[in-house]
Order: sequence, then C-alpha cells, then structure tokens
Amino acid sequence: MLYALTLIIGGAAGVIAAFALVLDSLAVAADPNAALTCSVNATVNCATNIASWQGHVFFGVSNPVWGLGLFVAPIVVGMMLLSGARFRAWFWALFGIGMTFAAVFVLWLAYQSVFALRTLCPWCALVYVAVIPMWIATLVAAPASGAFGTLARDRGRALTWAVPILSLVVLVLIFGVAQVRLDVLGTLLR
Repeated sequence: MLYALTLIIGGAAGVIAAFALVLDSLAVAADPNAALTCSVNATVNCATNIASWQGHVFFGVSNPVWGLGLFVAPIVVGMMLLSGARFRAWFWALFGIGMTFAAVFVLWLAYQSVFALRTLCPWCALVYVAVIPMWIATLVAAPASGAFGTLARDRGRALTWAVPILSLVVLVLIFGVAQVRLDVLGTLLR
C-alpha cells in the first residue's frame, strides 16, 4: 500500500510540476521577457532551463510536455495496485526500466541545471523529489512483489525499510551539490 501511495503522490506531483512548466513554456513562447511563476532570481528560476536545449531533449518537444503524459503511468500503476492488481515479471521489468530511465534523465537534468545552466528550477526540483523515491521504491517493490520468485521476494521485502533513507540520501546529494555550487539559500536570503 505504501508503494502504491508513493507512485500516486509522486506521479501527481510530477503532473503538477509538468503542467506548471508547460504553462511557463507557453508564457515564454508568447513573451520571452514574461514573469514566470518559478522565477525568483537569476539562480532560482526556470526560464533559463525552459529556453535551453536541455529543456527540449526529445524530438524538440518541451520536456514538461512529455512529463504530462508519462507521469500518468505511475498514478495508474499505483491505483491498480491499490485495487489489488498483481503484475507479471515482464510488467515489473518494463516498469522498472521506465522508472530507471526517468531517474537517469532526472539526474542528468539536475546535473545540467546546476553545472551547465547554473540554476535551480523550483518546478524541476519538485520533479526530482517525485521521481527519485518512485524509482528507488520500484527497484525494491518489483522483486518484493513475488513475480521474480521467492528469493527475490524475500530480499525485496527485506529492503523495504531502506527506500525512504536511500531516497533522502540521493535528494540531499542533489540539493547539497546545488547549494554548494550555486549558493541557492544565499541568493534567496539576499
């Protein structure tokens, strides 16, 4: 049940962030100097990210547009799990691959944001906070489901306690690096 809620809440947070970024992207397209909901200062803003090539990686389509569609998947899987659905090994493998791709993409975007663009986008940060726990939880929940046999089930269940800790460690690393590199808190307090 906790895993299903993680997917539903994480997916919903991702949809909210993606929707806000799509609206901001449309505002920038209409007026490059538009005041955006996510722009606090030169360091904490999303305008830089929206306008960059990193913001349009797949086929020139804005990343948040993809997010609007793709964040629905964890919500649906979470709802299905809450209703008692059981999935086969092939489904867990594909879902795990999809969540791993999402996590790698989010980590790459975080790196690009902090090191190449030198910004921390608040809506993007919400995506990091949504995707990382969903990914780590999926890596544990897939084997714990029993679809891969009893040994994998037992090992997955034994690691369930580590999901929040590992998620927190990864997120602290992302935001810690952003703080060290960009002095986000210092720019907000000025």
